Amino acid sequence: MPTEIQPPRLGRLIVLEGADGSGKTTLAEALVKRLLTTGSSAAYFSFPGREPGSLGAEVYKLHHRVREAGTKPVHPVSLQLLHIAAHVDAIETRILPMLRKNIDVVLDRFWWSTWVYGIVGGGNAASLKAMIEVEQLYWRAIRPAVVFLVVRKQARPGDDELLRSRHIEEYRRLSAVERNDYPVRVVENDGTLAMAVAEMARELVFIAGESGTLVSIATAPQAQFEFSNEPRKTMGAVFTRLAPAKTTLVYETYWRFACERQNIFFARLENRPWPWTEDAVLREYKFTNAYRASDRVSQYLIRNVIYEGDRSPNELFFRVLLFKVFNRIETWELLRREFGEITFREYSFRRFDRILTDAMAKGARIYSAAYIMPSGGHGSAPGRKHSMHLRLIETMIRDGLPEKIASARSMAKAFELIREYPTIGDFLAYQYVTDLNYSPLTSFSEMEFVMPGPGALGGIRKCFSDQGGLTEAELVKVVTERQEQEFERLGLSFKNLWGRSLQLIDCQNLFCEVDKYARVKHPEFSGLGDRIRIKQRFKPTPVPLTPWYPPKWKINEKIASGGDHVRAV
Repeated sequence: MPTEIQPPRLGRLIVLEGADGSGKTTLAEALVKRLLTTGSSAAYFSFPGREPGSLGAEVYKLHHRVREAGTKPVHPVSLQLLHIAAHVDAIETRILPMLRKNIDVVLDRFWWSTWVYGIVGGGNAASLKAMIEVEQLYWRAIRPAVVFLVVRKQARPGDDELLRSRHIEEYRRLSAVERNDYPVRVVENDGTLAMAVAEMARELVFIAGESGTLVSIATAPQAQFEFSNEPRKTMGAVFTRLAPAKTTLVYETYWRFACERQNIFFARLENRPWPWTEDAVLREYKFTNAYRASDRVSQYLIRNVIYEGDRSPNELFFRVLLFKVFNRIETWELLRREFGEITFREYSFRRFDRILTDAMAKGARIYSAAYIMPSGGHGSAPGRKHSMHLRLIETMIRDGLPEKIASARSMAKAFELIREYPTIGDFLAYQYVTDLNYSPLTSFSEMEFVMPGPGALGGIRKCFSDQGGLTEAELVKVVTERQEQEFERLGLSFKNLWGRSLQLIDCQNLFCEVDKYARVKHPEFSGLGDRIRIKQRFKPTPVPLTPWYPPKWKINEKIASGGDHVRAV
């Protein structure tokens, strides 16, 4: 029999990031010593590298010791390009050779610093992204086993505290996006060195799967990726069980709620008479569906906005964003009555603004109450929030955002592109990228990225008494991956969506709904706010359901043929 050749095991890439003065270098060197005492092969390396005679050392001089380097000050963009060049040199000549020898590399700084210091310093975002993409090609598919984001409350004497706070905020924003691709852990470095190193060591054990809890694909043998020149791919993580995260009674209610809410959906679909449930809370109050795409507004968006009209990138983007900014069917139908077909080709700010202004003057509500849309700030004219949003959509399209999103390689990248625009925070950017993904503009998996909103954060807090070191986004991923086991454990027969299981966006939404549901069902559990009541009462309507989903999901054919739409999990 032929002998099976096992690929060589690669060392782990362990990254420490954070603002200047946070103590990264001291922690990184101490962590290497800790790893060596446990029998691991480990080495410290600093980006861009400071070894005498290396390119990294010369770049470090240009950046921090201009006089010593004997050169004139370098333009910020040129300086960042030099950093990228030094990074590539270090990756090829030092870091990858060590990883191939199964040596763990503890890296002091990553490409994150190029982005944070470049963007805070006023660098052009497009040029910084292009530089970083070059560096990522040389990382191939190597991903960090973990990035430790080191934070320290106390600034060093003489530091510019405002600038430092801007760096910290940008690091936190970036980490919120990147933690969907690989583990990110915050290390609060305000205690002793021993405490911080011990915390990092515990996280490494946890992430490496030695506790049987979380196995990061990034730490597994990677030779099958290592020698490929393919761009890096999102590999995510595999979760085997929830421990050490500790659940509460509300966590079981989460699954019972999801199951019963889906039962109500199918009862309505089959035109059964109201009431469709014995659950008193669900009968009295209004909740969204278990699947986001099944909700009334999402259904209208998919059927009447996305798939009616021109499907070129600009037109699709314009219709989706115009609808979602207001998120109100009545507002869209008002515009349809006035203009007929709604297109960016025929769009006029003056005409759209006048129609919406007149409607408000007559007492009409043009925004949905589902979530609060931010205004343009203190400088905006009172009552003209809609004008700012119209201008924002114009700006996005003129910036070429629809084409950029269509070309994005991941949902996280598309999210980041939308997130850059003013008044759009993490919650709205995630909602918008999800809605755009219903259209032919993109074809991302809804399982590749999640950004929990404020309501979901409250639900997670009620469901978990201890997150066990996992971030909220990681917990949503864990829960989504475990849905079949949890329904089976609780003896629940969950009817999925014609073979489509709950996706990350759905489980994120369910946390938000359970946050509300628990106000009545489990009032002893507190969330993030002080709300103790549910505002919206449920009013049954006789309108039959006729669900229709994005054609790329291949569900509509099953609905039309009466296929397996009640498969139990």
